[in-house]
Amino acid sequence: MQVSEIRGKDSRELSLDLQALQKEQFSLKFRAASEEVARTSRFQEIRRDIARIKTILRERETAESKEQKTESAE
Repeated sequence: MQVSEIRGKDSRELSLDLQALQKEQFSLKFRAASEEVARTSRFQEIRRDIARIKTILRERETAESKEQKTESAE
């Protein structure tokens, strides 16, 4: 997933994507423990996508809190 693609989604969609990626990550780890996984690079892709989504969600959170502080100061 590209950053521009992630930024184009709203927070609700990102939360759903995050949950789906975490489930996929769990199932991949489970399969890797019991059998051989064909694409081990997928572990890294998922981990990075999760980090990107969490970063963008946090950026949005901090932007909202800054807006609220600015409004309450006025």
